[in-house]
Amino acid sequence: MKIAIIGTGNLGKSIAKGLITNNAITSLYLTKRNLESIAEFEGYKNVFLTTDNKKAVENSDILIFAVQPAHFEDILQEIKSSLTEKHVVISTITGFIISKIEEQIGTDKFIIRAMPNTAIAVGKSMTCLCSNLQGEKRIKIAEAIFNRLGHSLSIPESQMQAATVVCASGIAFWMRLIRATTQAAIQLGFDAKEAQELAMYTSEGAANLLIENGNHPEEEIDRVTTPQGCTIEGLNEMEHKGLSSSLIQGMVASFNKINNIKKEQI
Repeated sequence: MKIAIIGTGNLGKSIAKGLITNNAITSLYLTKRNLESIAEFEGYKNVFLTTDNKKAVENSDILIFAVQPAHFEDILQEIKSSLTEKHVVISTITGFIISKIEEQIGTDKFIIRAMPNTAIAVGKSMTCLCSNLQGEKRIKIAEAIFNRLGHSLSIPESQMQAATVVCASGIAFWMRLIRATTQAAIQLGFDAKEAQELAMYTSEGAANLLIENGNHPEEEIDRVTTPQGCTIEGLNEMEHKGLSSSLIQGMVASFNKINNIKKEQI
């Protein structure tokens, strides 16, 4: 696939690393105003660094936009004349709805919104996708790309704000849970490196049990809890202290913040 990433910041870099590592490209153009910040990609076969967005567009079929929201409209206007019927436009920009993209480049273009997370750099992103009517004809292309970089799910655009909280912000929430587990392991006698290793691989195992078995979390919890045992003792203490409610309330607060930002922009 001939892919361009327009705006190779933190997310753009993560996507690029995932695409390169998983051999998902025929060619890859990376654009940035300051090329020094993406110099790490120099030397990769069929990877080209440029400050010229139009050049990247003209040499690619799939365009992944990862720019700041404030710059997106200007960039769309800049590259609009270079767009052809072959191009698939994929936006990763939070809060920039499809109708606003259509206003800039037309309703006849294949437009897809993607909400990946930074785990895309290691091929483990949970990416949510939605599209305009035309984009539905190319949604399988987006799914193929992001399934090479983790797992994708097509959802209505009305759910993209919530997906941002669950999947994109969710990385930070899970990191905090892993950090807390690490701190507990240190208190229980492990050194810091061992503690983090225990926390990381246990959380990975828990997720993979659900992915592979398709079970509800409570089914897997039941497998490791015994009457009057240490596991149920720990779970009940966590619930008494508000573990589940705190996590839910935090995610709802994050969702409300996104919606407030969106209202301020309208």
